[in-house]
Amino acid sequence: MKYVLVTGGVVSGLGKGVTASSIGVLLKACGLRVTSIKIDPYLNTDAGTMAPFEHGEVFVLDDGGEVDLDLGNYERFLDIKLTRDNNITTGKIYQSVIDKERRGDYLGKTVQVVPHITDAIQEWIERVAQIPVDGKEGPADVCVIELGGTIGDIESMPFIEALGQFSYRVGPGNFCLIHVSLVPVLNVVGEQKTKPTQHSVRGLRGQGLTPNILACRSTKALENNVKEKLSQFCHVPAKNIVTLYDVPNIWHIPLLLRNQKAHEAVLKGLNLLGLAKEPDLEEWITRTELCDMLHEPVRIAMVGKYTGLSDSYLSVVKALLHASVACHRKLIVDWVPAGDLEDVTADEAPDAYKAAWDLLKGAHGVLVPGGFGDRGVQGKILAAKYAREKNIPFLGICLGMQIAVIEYARSVLGLPDANSTEFDPETKTPCVIFMPEGSKTHMGGTMRLGSRRTYFRVTDCKSAKLYGNASFVDERHRHRYEVNPDMIVQLEASGLSFVGRDETGHRMEIVELPSHPFFVGVQFHPEFKSRPGKPSAMFLGLIGAACWQSEKIVPSNGYVSKFMSNGSSNGHSVVKPLQNGSRIKSSNGASNRVYSNGNGVHLHGNRGYRL
Repeated sequence: MKYVLVTGGVVSGLGKGVTASSIGVLLKACGLRVTSIKIDPYLNTDAGTMAPFEHGEVFVLDDGGEVDLDLGNYERFLDIKLTRDNNITTGKIYQSVIDKERRGDYLGKTVQVVPHITDAIQEWIERVAQIPVDGKEGPADVCVIELGGTIGDIESMPFIEALGQFSYRVGPGNFCLIHVSLVPVLNVVGEQKTKPTQHSVRGLRGQGLTPNILACRSTKALENNVKEKLSQFCHVPAKNIVTLYDVPNIWHIPLLLRNQKAHEAVLKGLNLLGLAKEPDLEEWITRTELCDMLHEPVRIAMVGKYTGLSDSYLSVVKALLHASVACHRKLIVDWVPAGDLEDVTADEAPDAYKAAWDLLKGAHGVLVPGGFGDRGVQGKILAAKYAREKNIPFLGICLGMQIAVIEYARSVLGLPDANSTEFDPETKTPCVIFMPEGSKTHMGGTMRLGSRRTYFRVTDCKSAKLYGNASFVDERHRHRYEVNPDMIVQLEASGLSFVGRDETGHRMEIVELPSHPFFVGVQFHPEFKSRPGKPSAMFLGLIGAACWQSEKIVPSNGYVSKFMSNGSSNGHSVVKPLQNGSRIKSSNGASNRVYSNGNGVHLHGNRGYRL
């Protein structure tokens, strides 16, 4: 087994996750099998109890693991399925060591950070690296490990020590270290400054690790004299110093690394030059070029609680992007704070109220993502009501589905007190209830988590067609509440159709409004399985409907083979996704950047990729 370690210096948020993912893409394009591990030095056992504003979204895996959002980057870029053990935290390591100590496994020895914690880290890495994640038999060829945080952080020190020992254990030719660091440009002098990276590398070497490759984040490519200076002071060959400068979208990063021969430096460090082939990135290049040339927009209003931090909905935005590129449209996400749609905001902050409603009314489609808590719920209900009444394409995910059912019960069934017991435990009309198997005393890992099967009870429906007329579909879940099965007969009699249910038939998974162009709610999270070349069916349906082109969608082997209008597209042009690997050249230089013009939060800034 070969190992690539990616560390970061100077500041957090430099893009270690994207860098690690991109290195994986390059190695995979060279014909190697790749797996990934993310190390998070925080004490939490997993990311499940962390607020989105604190740490971004919680990414959910097939096995129910609640993990860091960077594992979502790995899965999307490499098209693999990771396990909960691919995310190592300080909490997991210490818990495993303490459990061993309580069992007496250490035979009375004094349990210490060195060697017991550091040994546990190394054993964990070696064990998880052997788990196949690409659907094939046997272990991968290379394991890419990302160490979260920044060199010099107190909480990272046991991992640095363990990785230093690990590099010595596996020996030269089996371990390659890539250090991602910042080379800032001061506006005053306009000069690229190397001192922060020098200090970062010095700190790294002082802790027993020497980088083989420097990946420098900067606004533009490094000048030759800057590379020479870094080489001299950091003891890294100039040819092994690459620049991660600002690009229109993150799909450029593997190409950026390839153009600077980063794969050759990695392969040389791992003694794989003679075994690997030249990277084949034809499909990746085609998709990247297509993304850059798109200019006709599709606007999606994201009505949520955490709109102040785009990383809170990172996978949702990526899934929207995958679908919009497949439909040849430039995605624009309009962030709508749910609370700003409510009547109370009209009185307290009329400008924010007007701005929120203007964004909602100007959108081609509305998406209400998952979430917890009652803040902004009334605004989400108003957004679902607007989309339903105005025939605007709507997708509700998890809480978004529950919101849609509550709104329908209130507006159509005439049940004004219809609610979720999450928001009103004493409601007389509980449309949404706490799941019987859930825990009300413990938070971590007690939800309905991971991949679960949904069976289509209605075959002639939009959702089944989006999934290629499948009889069932496996999607990932993360919820404590569910639609009350006692109200299903009443709701369906009034026009709603619960087309997808679990194996028992009592848990509602997919709801549709047949009379609406596209009004769909799903209890699962389809965004977690969306891939750049394989957009999620539900997101493809939303974007297609938003483009007035969803009349005929014919998926084939997980790919969209045909996506076209039947002529009723309100004058909009018919588009077809990329087929047969054909190359598309950008003639107008237009770049596709996902951004928000609602509250100033940029997903992909005008000059840089998402860090």
